[in-house]
Amino acid sequence: MATEWPDKLYDQLKAAGVTQFAYVPDAGHATVIDRSLADPDVHSVALTTEEEGVALCAGAHLGGAKAVLLMQSSGVGNCINLLSLIQGGRFPFLTYVTMRGDFGEANSWQIPMGQGSQPALEAMGVKCFRAETPEEVAEITEAALSMVFQSGMSIAVLLTQRLIGAKAFG
Repeated sequence: MATEWPDKLYDQLKAAGVTQFAYVPDAGHATVIDRSLADPDVHSVALTTEEEGVALCAGAHLGGAKAVLLMQSSGVGNCINLLSLIQGGRFPFLTYVTMRGDFGEANSWQIPMGQGSQPALEAMGVKCFRAETPEEVAEITEAALSMVFQSGMSIAVLLTQRLIGAKAFG
């Protein structure tokens, strides 16, 4: 059986030395979250709000560790002020954002932040890559890991609704 893209994503993060997984529970990240919780070699931290994950990633870097923040596009707005910490301190930053409010979205409340996430992240100096297919996730992850942990950049990988599927609403 072929490895599904979320399993491949977890394997890539782990192979790159990511040992801290910060997350707000989200069905789109369920496989990566579950695998991090089951892995005794990593620390998986449930957050009460997404901006705590930005601070966790900064602290991981200061402590010599690598971290990733897993969140949904609805949480991007919560992070904007704290992203100034990343830019001011020149910390590397990696986040995977499951997108809402785009392809096939039926919940009108998700649309504004879903459409505003990429421009907001980019305004704060975070480079965004959009993954539409399973094959793109692996390719983009390889590039993101290099850019973040070797070049010290801030990268958001946007996992689109074409990839994760649109949620039914009603």
